[in-house]
Amino acid sequence: MFTGIIENTGVIKEVQSNGTNKIFWVASSLSGELKIDQSLSHSGVCLTVEEIKNGMHRVTAIEETLLKTNLAAWQQGSIVNLERCMQLNGRLDGHIVQGHVDASAECIAVIEKGGSWEYSFTFPEKFSALIIEKGSITLNGISLTLFNVGTNSFSVAVIPYTYEYTNINGLQKGDGVNVEFDMLGKYVQRMLQQKAII
Repeated sequence: MFTGIIENTGVIKEVQSNGTNKIFWVASSLSGELKIDQSLSHSGVCLTVEEIKNGMHRVTAIEETLLKTNLAAWQQGSIVNLERCMQLNGRLDGHIVQGHVDASAECIAVIEKGGSWEYSFTFPEKFSALIIEKGSITLNGISLTLFNVGTNSFSVAVIPYTYEYTNINGLQKGDGVNVEFDMLGKYVQRMLQQKAII
C-alpha cells in the first residue's frame, strides 16, 4: 500500500529486454536505502526491487504491466516518481493507493495559473463511475484531487511543491499517464454490480 505522496524521483539508466519483459535500472537517492524484495511505486506502478548496486536498483515489468501502463515508453533518461510503501504507524497524507494501475489517461491541456498548474485529461469512459468531483485519483503515483469531472475527462490542480519534486513538470499535451482510481470507489462499484445481478 502507498499514499500517493512522492518521496523522490529516479532516472532510468538502462533498459533491457528479457522475452516479453522489460528490465529497468533506476538511479535515485533512495536506491541505497532499499532492500531486495521490497515493493516500490514507480510512477504509480508497484514493482519489486530485485537488485541494488552503485546507487541504482533493478526492477522488472512483465508484459501485463507493459500493456496497461506507460512503462513500455520508458527509456534511458526518463524521470520516474518513487514512493516506498506506507508504514502503519505513519500518517496517511494522500489516500490509499495500491500501486495497481487501472488505465492510462491522455493529457489534453496544461495551463500555468500564476503559481499553480492545471492539467486536464481524457480517459476511457467505462471508468467514469469511479471519479467524482473533489474525489481522489492517482496520476503517475501522485495523489491528486479531481475537479471539472466529466464522463471521460477531468482536471487536477498541482501546487508548486508537487510540480517541482515530481515528474509532472515534464508532462505535455498528448502525453500519457498511469491512472489508479480510488479503491473505495472500485469496491462500491463492485458491490452495486453484484447487487444488480442478484
